Order: sequence, then structure tokens, then C-alpha cells
Amino acid sequence: MKVFLDDERSTPEGWVRVLWPDEAIALLRTGEVTELSLDHDLGDDARGTGYTVLLWLEEQVAVYGMPPPVIHVHSANPSARLKMEAAIASIGRHADQRRPT
Repeated sequence: MKVFLDDERSTPEGWVRVLWPDEAIALLRTGEVTELSLDHDLGDDARGTGYTVLLWLEEQVAVYGMPPPVIHVHSANPSARLKMEAAIASIGRHADQRRPT
């Protein structure tokens, strides 16, 4: 399953759209998400951002060995994009450390 987290953009064909981080996390928990595309600013920071999803995912990969999906950032917020890309790099490093050699 491909998951698209965004509050404004049109959902690409073949993707499942979610509006909030908790919805994306619920789908990630199923283990069926193969690809994830995240916006940062979702209109209500109290409910979280795309970065919220990455923080949760980083913990799952680092602590519990969850294999991460392919992750994209489609946020137009330049500083948030940098922060999110750094989190994705960290998730990748954690995943690499867990792979058998």
C-alpha cells in the first residue's frame, strides 16, 4: 500500500490518502505500507505534522526492527523538508544496522 499524507494536494492515483499523522501511523502499524509520501504542514500542528510520523517510524525501526517503507517528502516548507530528510536518513541508518551482513 502507498500512503499519501496531505491536507491539500490531490492524491496521486494508486495511493491511499490520509489527513493526519495518527491515520498514517495506523496504516504503518499494519505492516502493509510499501511507500510513504509526507507533507509537513497539515493545518493543525496540535494534531501533528509529517515529521511526527517520521519520529514514530524512527523509533519503530531503531527499537523494534520494523522495516521502513520507501519514504518521500513532498512538503513545500523548506526548513521542514530539511528536518524530515535528516530523519529519513537516520531511519535508513537504523535499518542498515539491523540488516544481516
